[in-house]
Amino acid sequence: MQKLTLICLTFFFSTHLCAQDTDFKPLFNGKDLSGWEQYGGTATYEAVDGVLVGTATKKTPNSFLCTDRPYGDFVLTFEFEDNPNLNSGVMFRGQWRQEEDIRRIYGYQMEIDPSPRAYTGGIYDERRRGWLYPLHYNPPARKAYRQAGWNTARIEAIGNELRTFINGVPAANMVDDFDESGMICLQVHSIPDKLAGTQVRWKNLKIKEGATKADQLPGAKYAMQVNNLPNTLSEYEKRHGWRLLWDGKTSKGWRGAKLDEFPQKGWKIENGELSVLASDGGESTNGGDIITTDHFSDFELQFEFKPTKGANSGVKYFVDPTLNKGAGSAIGLEFQILDDKVHPDAKKGTNGNRTAGSLYDLITAQTLDTPRNKEIRIGDWNRGRIVVKGGHVEHWLNGYKVVEFDRFSQMFRALVAYSKYKYWENFGQWPAGPILLQDHGDLVSFRSIKIREF
Repeated sequence: MQKLTLICLTFFFSTHLCAQDTDFKPLFNGKDLSGWEQYGGTATYEAVDGVLVGTATKKTPNSFLCTDRPYGDFVLTFEFEDNPNLNSGVMFRGQWRQEEDIRRIYGYQMEIDPSPRAYTGGIYDERRRGWLYPLHYNPPARKAYRQAGWNTARIEAIGNELRTFINGVPAANMVDDFDESGMICLQVHSIPDKLAGTQVRWKNLKIKEGATKADQLPGAKYAMQVNNLPNTLSEYEKRHGWRLLWDGKTSKGWRGAKLDEFPQKGWKIENGELSVLASDGGESTNGGDIITTDHFSDFELQFEFKPTKGANSGVKYFVDPTLNKGAGSAIGLEFQILDDKVHPDAKKGTNGNRTAGSLYDLITAQTLDTPRNKEIRIGDWNRGRIVVKGGHVEHWLNGYKVVEFDRFSQMFRALVAYSKYKYWENFGQWPAGPILLQDHGDLVSFRSIKIREF
């Protein structure tokens, strides 16, 4: 009986896997470019011995070889091999628009990036929002790409869940609803003249249409999800302990830093945005700061913020609202929000330690683990992240770590001793405190404020 059961189970699983395999259809016939159409630049594409070869050409914009029809929910698998000097990518749910004499492709792109930056598998929003998932949230994925030989990739676009895998390693993990369907496109990037003739190759492109969540591969803990749907929690976030710190509709869970209730003026809740209103540009002179009614110790906080031109604000943590009863803001560590180009505070402090993303007046924000300038978007949404585990603290701005320190270290205490916070005993080292949104007299909006505790 046991032997018969084993045979039956083996038959069941083998036929199930075979059925799954037959659900995938070739996207490239291996012989010619039937079913594909070129957009953008004039890089060359050809079929050579079952391989689709893209060759970079001088003096032409990004080129894309696209399917001749759109795809909605699907799983796409393929292999690729890239010249170590040539950037490339695979668009999915891609869109196009006419720009003068060029049909420009835009939308989601799984990056192929052989540079030391190591973003292969990340998701870039071509000609729209820029980097959505640049892989800094997921260090193991940055090591998955192989410089020599063929790599395997998998893209899952199922509903609003977008996920990528490189050589079996989970890479990007994102929720986004900009595009429900679109073309699949193979990119040959524009190049400096010296890279003319460099190539990227693809083979074994297979797609399963009408894919469902049952077709998703299991993710890994380190493939952190980025949820771009405002004021929502995905199933992934719920499973991993996230909760909304602001419900997107009411003032529940918040009060004035120096009040027992939510301020009656100076703040507005409208269209899923929590906005501190413009007044005289002073610190806490209108509605005043607001704080959570809950206190937090070890946590990960995410939030989106939209500063107006010249605006100043901040998100504070380990706040003690009982201090500084007089004028001015409540006391705590601050993730600075600032229009660095316009607001005069950017030139104050020491070496830029009052600029956007900085630990205000203490540590200057700068992109820490890749050669890239810090990015702050004025008049548009930015993504902030604060991580606290014991003494270890990190600030993240738009997907990049910009500050890292130990709040119990001798170096931190030395920084405090030479700052405006030197008068507050054990500043930044208190065991817990509320989260604060600052009123600095300028219009700044917040949304998607969520937290998980460790």
